[in-house]
Amino acid sequence: MGNRCAVIGVGQTHYMTKRRDVSIAGLVREAALRALEDAGLAFADIDAVVIGKAPDLFEGVMMPEAYLADALGAAGKPITRVHTAGSVGGSTALVGASLIQGGVHERVLVVGFEKQSESNATWALTTHLPFSSSLVVGAGGYFAPHIREYIRRSGAPPHIGALVAVKDRRNALKNPYAHLRIPGITRELVESTPMLWEPIRYLETCPSSDGACAIVLAAEHKVTGRPAWVHGTAMRSEPMVRAGRDTVSPQAGKDCAADVYRQAGIADPRRDLDVAEVYVPFSWYEPMWLENLGFAAEGEGWKLTEAGCTALDGDIPWNASGGVLSSNPIGASGLIRFAEAALQVRGMAGEHQVDGARRALGHAYGGGAQFFAMWIVGSEKP
Repeated sequence: MGNRCAVIGVGQTHYMTKRRDVSIAGLVREAALRALEDAGLAFADIDAVVIGKAPDLFEGVMMPEAYLADALGAAGKPITRVHTAGSVGGSTALVGASLIQGGVHERVLVVGFEKQSESNATWALTTHLPFSSSLVVGAGGYFAPHIREYIRRSGAPPHIGALVAVKDRRNALKNPYAHLRIPGITRELVESTPMLWEPIRYLETCPSSDGACAIVLAAEHKVTGRPAWVHGTAMRSEPMVRAGRDTVSPQAGKDCAADVYRQAGIADPRRDLDVAEVYVPFSWYEPMWLENLGFAAEGEGWKLTEAGCTALDGDIPWNASGGVLSSNPIGASGLIRFAEAALQVRGMAGEHQVDGARRALGHAYGGGAQFFAMWIVGSEKP
């Protein structure tokens, strides 16, 4: 792995539909300052900045890294822009970690953001190149057929999606930064909401959020405070369209998980990990990713959800923070998963802390379920 790397600071904004009080620069600076405060550092202590966001079309700002450099204390320092669609938050963290592990820098600030209120992500995801018509409406229109195929293959009963939505939204009530906080949410409430894309109902989908997340990464000899040590990192991708591609359980996801488990010495993720923050923008992706990531056998993921195994008090809690279903600033959503995993093993997750969490998985996916980024962090040095 090279040099040891650790997360020493985490900062998040409150996620909400519209942050009218700040510009994009103000948004990212808010998260960055909170991460630096957590690490006990200032901008002057940072060697480089890595910034990630979803497609420029989402906000209509080209090359935002140039415009945001001053707000992030990056004047005169290396700044790198990362883009891997919805998985970008995770990929951005891994690029930052690689700069530490490779001995290039000693302290790196990593930032992901989205200000969806200044654009229309659903429209941006629906349009295609000139002279071709769109066949879907937003991400849900693209992923719904994959979910239907999962249900057909696995025989999962129709209420599984609602169970995930209720679990994650109840977890969000324990997270002060979460966007969607719905007291008294029930399966009946979820199932009473309109069907958007069969079988995805309104409350089984993620919100559109404004927000930013930041982390500070440090080399071993620069660690301060209570660190989350990086035990393994992996990225994989595959073409969106290719012969024999399985969109229900993509090979890139399986390969990415196998790589990060090998690095971290994980033989059985359900047994060896204490908590997982997994990118679930539509509720049915919990059982699908349970299988893709090796927590359950093929066709068995929904049974873990139904049995409560992924609940906050289950044997392998998933998305204790409320997950993407509760907060979705797209460019930051993957980084939030990685940051929340770090908070768990640092024992700093507040009311949604999983007792005794020692090793945690952070996961992000993007594009047409074609880009994957994962890391495993732990309370002990690797």
